[in-house]
Amino acid sequence: MRHQLFVPQDVCLQVIDVQEKLMAKIHHAERVTATVELMMRCAAILRLPVVANTQYSKGLGPYVAPLEALAEGMARFDKTEFNALANNATAAFFDALPTTVKVVALVGVETHICVYQTAMALLARGLMVWVVSDGVSARRENDHLSGLSCLAAAGAIVGPAEMLVYELLGKAGTPEFKEILPLIVARDQILG
Repeated sequence: MRHQLFVPQDVCLQVIDVQEKLMAKIHHAERVTATVELMMRCAAILRLPVVANTQYSKGLGPYVAPLEALAEGMARFDKTEFNALANNATAAFFDALPTTVKVVALVGVETHICVYQTAMALLARGLMVWVVSDGVSARRENDHLSGLSCLAAAGAIVGPAEMLVYELLGKAGTPEFKEILPLIVARDQILG
C-alpha cells in the first residue's frame, strides 16, 4: 500500500507494554515514556481510537506512573502473547474498528519482540503500520536498532512522533494544533 498523507480518521494508536518493571530496564526509557505520553495525549485530542496492552501485568506491574493515569478508561488488554494480535481481546478490538482506519501507530516496548511481532500481524491484516521510532525501545540499543531495521524492511513506516503528529494536524492555527503545540514543547523541554 502506498503512503499518502494521513488524516486522523485513518489512524489508531496502539500502546504496548510500557510497564514499570520492564521500563526500568529499557534503553532511553525517559524518551520513550515522554513520547508515549505525547502520543496518548495527541490521540485524545485528535479522537483517534486507542488500544493498550500489558504483558503479564501480574509480574510486570502497571504502566509507568504518567502513562497509567492516561490509560484509565481506555481499551487495555493483558496478554501473555508477544504478538498482541494473537490475544483474542486485542484482535476483537481491531475487528471492531471503523473501516476508515487503515494505519496503526505503534509505541511501546520492546522494539524487536512485542512491537515487531505485533507490527507483522497488523501488516498481515492489510493495515499499514507506523512505528513511532522515538516511542519504542528495547533493553539493549542494538536490539532496538535491529528491530527498527527489520520493521522498515518488512514494510512498516518508521518515523518520529512529531512527523506523524504534524502529518495528522495538516496545518497550523487549528484548535487541535493550539492544544498539541504546548505538549510538543513540553516534551522537548524534558528531553533537552
